[in-house]
Amino acid sequence: MGLRLLVVEGNERAMREVHRAGFGRTPSQSYADILGQLAPDAVCDICFPADAGANLPDSGGLAGYDGVAITGSALNIYNGGRAVERQIDLARAIFASSTPFFGSCWGLQVASAAAGGSIVRNPLGREIGIARNIAPTEAGRAHPLLAGRPAAFDAPCVHLDIVAEPPVGALVLASNAYAAIQAAEIRQGPGIFWGVQYHPEFSLTELAAILLRYAPTLIAEGLFAEAEEAHSYCAAIRALDQDRFNRGLAWRLGVQKEIVDPDLRLTEIRNWLEHLVRPEKSRRGRA
Repeated sequence: MGLRLLVVEGNERAMREVHRAGFGRTPSQSYADILGQLAPDAVCDICFPADAGANLPDSGGLAGYDGVAITGSALNIYNGGRAVERQIDLARAIFASSTPFFGSCWGLQVASAAAGGSIVRNPLGREIGIARNIAPTEAGRAHPLLAGRPAAFDAPCVHLDIVAEPPVGALVLASNAYAAIQAAEIRQGPGIFWGVQYHPEFSLTELAAILLRYAPTLIAEGLFAEAEEAHSYCAAIRALDQDRFNRGLAWRLGVQKEIVDPDLRLTEIRNWLEHLVRPEKSRRGRA
């Protein structure tokens, strides 16, 4: 029997459609595609807890899945509201179900908040495009989530918020100059969450679509001088995605092989599937 996975879309409907307009897929559709590539035997469902009236599984229904993954989101934990509260409630139910749990960016923040951690706007500002020099901690160097990662690596990222205080007992697995918690393991009740503040699921093409959407903000913040520069940069990283062996282009953009090569970029998601999801499925007697 193959894997049964649930992808939790972190965005409200309007932002999902904005992402689809720029990239052709919603974040959850893209995430489900990635999981299907890494686990061809998987069937992926998608749920939308940010939407009022969404039909969400309870802890019993969640236990029927072999793994749950949460996407990024344009929401902010500290702003509250039902779209946020429903996701924190769902995260608590996932922990209670003991189903292996993974999240990128917003997913790490939601899981942290559900387990008692705190989320704040990063006082250092926005980290967007490429998170540089992510370094595993001592705990991270021995942890299967980061198996295969070097002593320092880069990854796609888009975030303004960070986990300021991790939940009690959480293992901080990686950090960089922008965020003290770039990867973590969180245990709550019978549940285990592995997650990252960056976005291993983002291809350079998807990242380009996001950067174009953010271009006015990035110009206002001084990261691009003008719209033409933003469009030129995004065109270049799309071109590198189409020609990932173009060493000259990768060098000019400062993009490392850990981002260009999808086998390396998807390391954490693959490790979650192989080191947590499949062993837990076997332990439950569903192999």
